[in-house]
Amino acid sequence: MTEERVTERDDGVTREKTVERSDEAPHTVVVEKSGGGAGWVIAIVLIVAVIAGIYFFTQMSGNEALETEAITEAAGDVGDAAQQAGDAAEEAAGNLSGN
Repeated sequence: MTEERVTERDDGVTREKTVERSDEAPHTVVVEKSGGGAGWVIAIVLIVAVIAGIYFFTQMSGNEALETEAITEAAGDVGDAAQQAGDAAEEAAGNLSGN
């Protein structure tokens, strides 16, 4: 007499069916697994996210370099203005003292 025991599991992603048959011959186990392919979809989404992250990171690095350059230039302009103000103050002091 052949006995058959079927066990099925479904976790929403993978479906597994196990069939165990036993008769006078050796014990036989058949396992069938099937997936919905969600793993490939998740992998593609992750790859797109990584590429987008790299793109935005490189864009931010370029903007930071431009910002640093602008700050350096502004600091130089402030230094030049301070020098001109100092020269004008010396000239005004010389004019007041009659030199």
